[in-house]
Amino acid sequence: MGPTGRMLMAETHVTPSGPKPRLRWIIPVAACVFGIILAVGTIVHIHDRHQLHAINVAALVPSVTVVHPGGHAVDTLVLPGILQAWYSAPVYARTNGYLRKWYVDIGQKVESGQLLAEIDTPDVDLQLAGARAALGTRTAQRDLARITSRRWDRLNAENAVSQQETDERRGNLAASEATRHEAAAEVERLETLSAFKRIIAPFTGVVTSRATDIGALIVAGTAASQPLFTVSDVTRLRLYVRVPQAYAARMQEGFVAHFTVPDYRNRQFDAHLLRSADAVDSQSGTMLVQLVYDNGENLLKPGAYAQIAFTFHGPEPQAPPTVRIPASSLLFRKDGTTVALVDGHDHAKIQPVSILIDFGTELEVTGLTPQDRIITNPPDDIGDGDPVKPREGGHNG
Repeated sequence: MGPTGRMLMAETHVTPSGPKPRLRWIIPVAACVFGIILAVGTIVHIHDRHQLHAINVAALVPSVTVVHPGGHAVDTLVLPGILQAWYSAPVYARTNGYLRKWYVDIGQKVESGQLLAEIDTPDVDLQLAGARAALGTRTAQRDLARITSRRWDRLNAENAVSQQETDERRGNLAASEATRHEAAAEVERLETLSAFKRIIAPFTGVVTSRATDIGALIVAGTAASQPLFTVSDVTRLRLYVRVPQAYAARMQEGFVAHFTVPDYRNRQFDAHLLRSADAVDSQSGTMLVQLVYDNGENLLKPGAYAQIAFTFHGPEPQAPPTVRIPASSLLFRKDGTTVALVDGHDHAKIQPVSILIDFGTELEVTGLTPQDRIITNPPDDIGDGDPVKPREGGHNG
């Protein structure tokens, strides 16, 4: 074979070995790409697991609404009360009979001693006539005994009769005098009953009730029976109010309170504290106070409902600081009454409190400051140090 043939064979032998160097670097590159994809997938999976765990952990932290206490306790204490007449007298019958006539009706003004009604008392009239007749008989017997006693005294002085007989006549005179006094007392009693036929007003005022009519049977009244009339002095009105013990020390004589009534919605009235019971009722924890209102304009009526507002200027001296909180923030635990606060690291803190006054939806308590953050409607199982997610709900009051 010539030189030309050998060269062709050499070229034919070398040509198939050309691609081998390229295969050597493609495989490592593919392996690197696969490794990168595997690593990225692993990292993404781990990140997703951590993110899911964080979401689950965050879901376990309760979201709570917090409010700030309302600073000092309410300066105005509003309590219900009932207006009462300065004097109110139920007028009863003191004798039996039938009502002859009445002269006044409800709403009429009367003067002290004015005739309200008259009663027919035939039984009492007959008894009085009999008693007067009996008194006449006893008087005649007494007079006869007196004449006889004097006659026997003269005869005894002349030794015409014995001392024993004289003493008997004197005894008869004393007995006759006693029986006459008894008859006179019976006449006075029946005259007094007869005087009760006239029903009169005990004082100047207004007739606020009438519970009888002409011809009605009248029975001598007792406190358990219905009065014929009621007379009330409404020139001044009393207001009786039960004040919580926490405010008892502030109730001083002359304190001015304001009150409103439903029939004068846009008008405010002033009442002065007249006196207090100076004792706290153990059942209700309140002290009874009496206020007086000058009803010279005759605007207000006894028995009316009133809302009395006591306004205080500043806290009581030497009293512990108090704040107002929602009633929904209380927790009742075995350790006592507490609330749940949120500290600066968003963790719960259980704080004991003392309730002074319950206003219904709000409470006046001690043991907190206006800067505290109080959890409203806290979970029952919340514990000291539990993490929370606070959400501001504003200020209370």
